[in-house]
Order: sequence, then structure tokens, then C-alpha cells
Amino acid sequence: FQPKKTNEQKAKRKLLFRQFDPNGNGYLALAEIEKGVRDVLELPEIYERKEVMMRAYQAAKGVANNNENEVGSDFVEVSEFRLLLVYFRNYLQVSQMFDRVDIEGDHRINLEEFEAAIPMMETWGVAITDTEASFNEIDDNGGGQILFDEFADWAIKKGLDLEDYED
Repeated sequence: FQPKKTNEQKAKRKLLFRQFDPNGNGYLALAEIEKGVRDVLELPEIYERKEVMMRAYQAAKGVANNNENEVGSDFVEVSEFRLLLVYFRNYLQVSQMFDRVDIEGDHRINLEEFEAAIPMMETWGVAITDTEASFNEIDDNGGGQILFDEFADWAIKKGLDLEDYED
């Protein structure tokens, strides 16, 4: 699922954007995006993963920066909607990676889980030679656990790809 930039796809996205934007103001707040994912796209695999929606929203909003009064920087505009859809895909894939590494299912990755997942992560396209150094690099806040946001930043920067992910 990579939204294309053809005229036909642009027209479909504009229509979809209007369905997400019930008040027609040209801006999507996070609540409107959540409702659109649930009611328009009907994608529970994204709707139920709030971290995916939040990260995609944060990444897409304000990219176009078309609005002189900066109102648009807090919302997703129609020109950013394609990016929002791309980010949904990317962050959903990253969340599935995170879940596979988080063996304990506590929404945090400890050093032991990270170390055990190295062979799996190598199939996603990253070579880890120093486990502890890599873990500490990802653990941005130094809390001794890797949180989803930290993992997502690292995975996106490294270009990890979940080979068995279906669009």
C-alpha cells in the first residue's frame, strides 16, 4: 500500500479526505482521523493501535506548512493526507515489529528481549554487532527499556522492512 500520485489517486484521496472532514474546514484533527479510520476506512488494525495513529498524525501534520497563520501546523491538510496514509502503513509495520520483539507483552523491550530478537531483526535489514551499544542508542531516554516511540524512530531511520508484512 503506497498511495500513488496519479491524478486518479489524487481525486480518490480528496474524496476520502472529505469523508474524514465532516465539518469541511480543510483540516483534520486527531479525533477526526481516528473516526475516519474507524468509520470510513474500517481498519481496526490501525484504529486499535493508538500509537500508530498518533505517530502517523504527528509525522504528517504541518509538513505542507501552507498556512501563513500556522493553524495548519496542528492539523493534517489535504496536501498532507497522502503522507498520513503512507505513515499509517509504516508505523503499523513498525508496531508489528515491536510486538514481535516485546516477548513479555508489556509494551517495553528490555535488553534480554532485544538480544533474543537480533536474528529476527537482521532479517528486517539491520546488522547489530554490539548489542548493548545498540540497545542504549535506541533507549533515547536512558530508562533501561525501549519504548514504542524510541523503537519506531530507530526502525524508520534504519529502514527496517518486515518481509512478511502484507499491505
